[in-house]
Amino acid sequence: MKHVSILVPNEAVLAAIADPRYMFTAANQFLKQLGKPPLFKVQLVGLTKEVKLNDDSFSIYPDVLIGDVKKTDLIFIPALSGDMKNTLKLNKDFIPWITQQYKDGAEVASLCIGAFLLASTGLLKGKQCSTHWLFANEFREMFPDVQLVDGSIITEQNGLYSSGGAMSYWNLLLHLVEKYTDREVAIHASKYFAVDIGRSSQSAFIIFKGQKEHEDHEVKKAQEYIEKHYADKITVDQLADMYSVGRRSFERRFKKATCNTVIEYIQRVKIEAAKKSFESSRKNINEVMDDVGYTDTKAFRTVFRKITGVSPIEYRNKYNKEAMV
Repeated sequence: MKHVSILVPNEAVLAAIADPRYMFTAANQFLKQLGKPPLFKVQLVGLTKEVKLNDDSFSIYPDVLIGDVKKTDLIFIPALSGDMKNTLKLNKDFIPWITQQYKDGAEVASLCIGAFLLASTGLLKGKQCSTHWLFANEFREMFPDVQLVDGSIITEQNGLYSSGGAMSYWNLLLHLVEKYTDREVAIHASKYFAVDIGRSSQSAFIIFKGQKEHEDHEVKKAQEYIEKHYADKITVDQLADMYSVGRRSFERRFKKATCNTVIEYIQRVKIEAAKKSFESSRKNINEVMDDVGYTDTKAFRTVFRKITGVSPIEYRNKYNKEAMV
């Protein structure tokens, strides 16, 4: 029997507690249907006997408190909400327990922005991690020693797991069901919950808004220039000269402020404009490519796939209503 501990933190997202509980209790039912014994003992684990969520709209009563769980096999850290620094303070008492359980052999999985709590343990130092794309910059700022993987739905390293944003954690749940049982049970769960098994990227869902929560005035002006003139040919030298900054210094400051190189930022702004055009217009691939300043079809397709995880035509067919029809 595998002991599954689903944490009930303060400021947790309710669904991210209920869904792993549903998945692993259902997995026991699937095992029974296949003539196999149930494998999982699933418990909600909290710091207090009652945890109020969503501005006290809901109350969750954990099955046990952390002090009552001496040994577990798999820990789920659900998605969190609110101001992350404050939320982490509210849940700091989970950290030594998670760390000790991991040292004692437990595996730990964070769902969506539960990655912030997992990273707070220090267990992710030097390791890869996924989280919701919207919180990527904040995560990098708070945990610079963790290798955040943009666009990835699942990371797995040394018994530590993380998922991408929002509902993509269902793919991590399926992954763990398969790891602890077998492919047959995972497929059964995939069909029951109507979740695509094996989906590995959240890149197509990312909305690039630029990273402007910094105090470098010249870099902000450069970002604004790029966003207004993305259809033009823009060079690093041109931007550095415009704001009277040496090229090397400008590139260093830009990367520090935005977490992107200048070229990466230009590419992401161009591709974001292309995505919006594919979503809302009847333009073909070449027309959109020209609109955002690409002249080489191969280069455009390569960069588009690198950033979104899909080809331009796949993206258009997925998100353009007329193309879908």
